[in-house]
Amino acid sequence: MTDEHSTVARAATSAPSVAPRLSVESLSKTFGSNRGLKDVAFDVRPGEIHALVGQNGSGKSTVAKILSGLYTPDPGSRVSIDGAPFPLPVQPAHALASGMAVVHQSLGLVDSFTVLENLRVGRFAASKVFRRIDWKHERAEAEAVFARIGRTVPLDVPVGSLREEDRATVAIARALQDATPGRGLIIFDESTRALGRRSLEHFFRILHDIVATGTSVLLITHRLEEVVDAADRVTVLRDGATVVSGKDVAGMTETELTALILGRGLEGLGTKTPVHPAPGAPSVRITGVTGLGVSDVAFDVRQGEIVGLTGLAGSGYDDIPYLLSGVSRASAGSLALPSKIVNIAGLTPPTAIESGIALVPEGREHAGIAAGMSIEENIGFPQTARAKRSLLPIRAKGQRALAADWIERLDVRPPRPSAHVGTLSGGNQQKVFIAKWLATDPTLLLLHEPTQAVDVGARHTIATAVRDAAASGRYVVVAGSDENELALICDRVLVFDDGVIARELTGAFTPDDIVAAIYTNGSRGRLRDREAATE
Repeated sequence: MTDEHSTVARAATSAPSVAPRLSVESLSKTFGSNRGLKDVAFDVRPGEIHALVGQNGSGKSTVAKILSGLYTPDPGSRVSIDGAPFPLPVQPAHALASGMAVVHQSLGLVDSFTVLENLRVGRFAASKVFRRIDWKHERAEAEAVFARIGRTVPLDVPVGSLREEDRATVAIARALQDATPGRGLIIFDESTRALGRRSLEHFFRILHDIVATGTSVLLITHRLEEVVDAADRVTVLRDGATVVSGKDVAGMTETELTALILGRGLEGLGTKTPVHPAPGAPSVRITGVTGLGVSDVAFDVRQGEIVGLTGLAGSGYDDIPYLLSGVSRASAGSLALPSKIVNIAGLTPPTAIESGIALVPEGREHAGIAAGMSIEENIGFPQTARAKRSLLPIRAKGQRALAADWIERLDVRPPRPSAHVGTLSGGNQQKVFIAKWLATDPTLLLLHEPTQAVDVGARHTIATAVRDAAASGRYVVVAGSDENELALICDRVLVFDDGVIARELTGAFTPDDIVAAIYTNGSRGRLRDREAATE
C-alpha cells in the first residue's frame, strides 16, 4: 500500500462515531472515454470547515457540480447526508430539504436585483387569494437570516452597489437560509477568488460563526492560506482520485500542503533576484494618468523590473492596466516608451498593441479566451490581426510553430496545438491566455490578477513566465490583490489609496508588509482562530 493510500485509510479508520454531515463514497464520473473522477471518498463532519483542494483538472469542480445537481455521477456512486442515503442525481428539492446549498465562483448574485430579491428569489411566498408576493413575509425571512449570522445589509439597495464584503455576506446568507442551526452544509466553490484581504477576513469571520452552530462548510479553494489558516481538515484530489482524505490541518504549512497537492516539492521563486539595470538603461515613464478612479498618477518601470500595484477595492490600482492599454479611456496622461511617447488620453487597444503594449486582463472567461477555438488559434490571434492590417499573409506552419513553442514554455496540457481551449482546465486556459500576449513580444506587459483561480502548480509556471519576461528586458506591471503573489514576483509594490499612490515598498518586503501598507500599518491576522472554535 502506498503512503498516499495509507493516509486515506488512516483517516477513514479515525472517523468519529457521530454520522458525518456529508459522506461521499465511490464517487465517479466518466466523460466519454475519460474518467474525470475515480472512486472519490471523503466526509465532512458536523460543524467543521473541510477544504477540498487539488490542481486544476484534479476533479474538485466535478465534485461540486455533482453535489449541486449539474452532473449525474456514474452508477455505484454514493452520497449520504447526516447518515441517510441521498438520492442521485441531486435534485434541487432534495438539496433544499437537507439544507445543502452551493455558492459558486461569481457568488451567483444579480447586480440589478436588490439584496432582498437576490436573497429570496425562488423562495417567494404568495398570498392565497391574489397570488401576489408577500413582501412583508419576505422581508422578515431576510432579516431573520441576517440576524443568524450577526450581520446587517440594507435590503432595498441593488447588490451591484454594495461593497465587496457585503456582496459576500449576501451570498452566504442566501446559502444559509435553508439550513437550521445544527444542520445543513454550504459548499463554497472558489467563492473567495475575487475577495480582497479585508473582505476575505470578513468572509471567514462569518464562516467561523456559522460552523460554531453545527452547520458544516465544504470549502473548494486554490488559496493555500485559506486551508492552512481556516480549515479543520483537508481532502486532496489528484488526477480525479482521492490521495489524502480528511487530514487534520492544524500545524500544517503551505509548503507541506503544496507537496500533498503536487505529489512533490515545489522549488524555485523562493527568493527574488534584485533588479540592477545597466547604467543609462531606459525606463518606461508614466505621468499624469487620470481617469476612472485615479488622478494624476505617475511612476516609472525600469527595464527588467516587475512593479506591483495594489490597494483596497476601489482605490484605483486595478484601473491602471486598462487605462495604459486603451481599454478604458483616460482623460489625461502620457506614457514614455523607449521608442516613442504615447498620449494615453487618445489611446485605443489596437494602437496600444502596435506600440508594444500588451494587457492580460482579469477574467479570461469574458476577456480574451475563445473557448471554441484551438490553442494554436488563440495564441496566434494577435499575429493574425497584425497580418490582416499589414496585408501580409500569416503562414499556418509559422503559427503552429509559435503555438508549439509557447505550449512547451508554459507547460500547457494537453500539449496539442489543435486542442480546443474550452476543454482545458482553468490553469491551462490561463497559461494560453498569457502566452497569447507574451507571443507578441511586448515592450510593456500589463497584467491584472494573472494567477487568480489557478492551482499552485499553474501559479508557479505563470509566475516563472512573468519573471522570465522581465529578465528578457520587458517592462512589467502587475495589478493584484493577492499579497503573497505580489511579494513573490514583484521588485517594487505601489500601494494606492483614494486614486493616488500612497506608499511604495522596495527591497525584501513580505506579504505582511504589503498588508500593513494597504491598511495603514494594520496587520495580517490569521483568517480563523481554530482554538476558539473548539472551546
